[in-house]
Amino acid sequence: MQEEQQHVDVLIVGAGLSGIGAAYHLQVNCPGRSYAILEGRERSGGTWDLFRYPGIRSDSDMYTLGYSFRPWTQARAIADGPSILKYVRETAKDHGIDAKIRFNHHVVRASWSTPEARWWVDVERGPEREPVRMSCNFLFMCSGYYNYTAGYTPEFAGTADYTGRIVHPQHWPEDLDYAGKRVVVIGSGATAMTLVPEMAKTAAHVTLLQRSPTYVLSRPAEDPIANRLRRHLPAKVAYGITRWKNVLLSMLFFRLSRRKPERAKQMILGGVRQALGPDYDIATHFTPRYNPWDQRLCLVPDGDLFAALNAGRASMVTDHIDTFTPSGIRLKSGQELDADLIVTATGLDLQVLGGIALDVDGVPVDPAATFNYKGMMYSDVPNLASSFGYTNASWTLKCDLTCEYVCRVLNHMDKHGWRQCMPRNTDPALVAEPWLDFSSGYVQRSIGKFPKQGSRAPWRLYQNYARDLMSLRFGTVNDGVMAFSNPSARS
Repeated sequence: MQEEQQHVDVLIVGAGLSGIGAAYHLQVNCPGRSYAILEGRERSGGTWDLFRYPGIRSDSDMYTLGYSFRPWTQARAIADGPSILKYVRETAKDHGIDAKIRFNHHVVRASWSTPEARWWVDVERGPEREPVRMSCNFLFMCSGYYNYTAGYTPEFAGTADYTGRIVHPQHWPEDLDYAGKRVVVIGSGATAMTLVPEMAKTAAHVTLLQRSPTYVLSRPAEDPIANRLRRHLPAKVAYGITRWKNVLLSMLFFRLSRRKPERAKQMILGGVRQALGPDYDIATHFTPRYNPWDQRLCLVPDGDLFAALNAGRASMVTDHIDTFTPSGIRLKSGQELDADLIVTATGLDLQVLGGIALDVDGVPVDPAATFNYKGMMYSDVPNLASSFGYTNASWTLKCDLTCEYVCRVLNHMDKHGWRQCMPRNTDPALVAEPWLDFSSGYVQRSIGKFPKQGSRAPWRLYQNYARDLMSLRFGTVNDGVMAFSNPSARS
């Protein structure tokens, strides 16, 4: 194997929203440490470069999905994918981070050596997958939570008989023309809710086919308070106020959903009823069997989905698929849906740590056998953190705090001459619980691969920004759980 032995203090894996943010925090808070970003694809941006389907947008507002250090200044709070991608890349360029990215570097394995206090990282470089080896003192995984190679598509009977085209949104063909065609979108998540109103603008008709309904909320695409504040205050001040306003409102509604689910349910369904009118079958198409926030809510900016339904350009069908037919889909009820194009918006294939293989001193690491420390590190795994966002709020809120905390840990190690940090569970009463308390299909399919959370702090995920802020920004680093060891020669 050809070895390119290049060493950096911190190796960041992934050049998407999280990886660019991690690089910024390192530059500001740990300016003496060298770093590089390895990106498996040929472009930066992660999710916002990968997904190209019609109408691609965030379902979180950009005042909380945006970085804490870079104000979002556009009028639209619910931004489209190209605008978010531009924001991420401009952030990288303005801070010189883009020069640190090594594209077409796919990480396949990382091996920790305690005597050397470093990770040896095996990489496949370029289209020829040339093997390269690098090393680092700290490995920061910012590679997201799903498989970029392919999305999840169930095994549907009869797909070989269907004469039209079947497309998954994760890899949208550039040559796909759906104008004037009958389209069926299978799914009930954020992707389906985005696709239907956008495709309905030019398609003959779009049918959203769901097995079970989802809670759907309408929200203005623009935040009038944020736009007003920005006209009268400096950008950073206006951004900070709006960010906290939105954080507190989302926390309030999440708490209401947990403590008074029936009240939250009626608030959501009342909004749908107001948008679609009293005669629409809301009980069938918009009333889930679960409570709000047992799964993620779907956001439709300016009620665009409801507008498409009211105009007759789109329709909802709630049923189970029996089989694909040459001309479309036959449902369990016997109803047949004719379709020139079928879009399987059926979810993601979740992946732990980018799918890389880990070992510590030659012993393989099974992430599912570990406890997750503060939502970012893994029990008995040294000098490794991963950036993972909230399930009930914007991704970047937690990622920003994670990056700050990693920098605090690195600076603590540097100050005291330690080369190794590793969370260790010494609590015999700690109870293992699923990493995410979410009933969504895409989570339940893969939850067994992920680490466990514990029954109490610091192993518990509270999904609470204010609580995490106090813990990660102001809490002690040397908390008795994080073990610092392996002193450097100078100490």
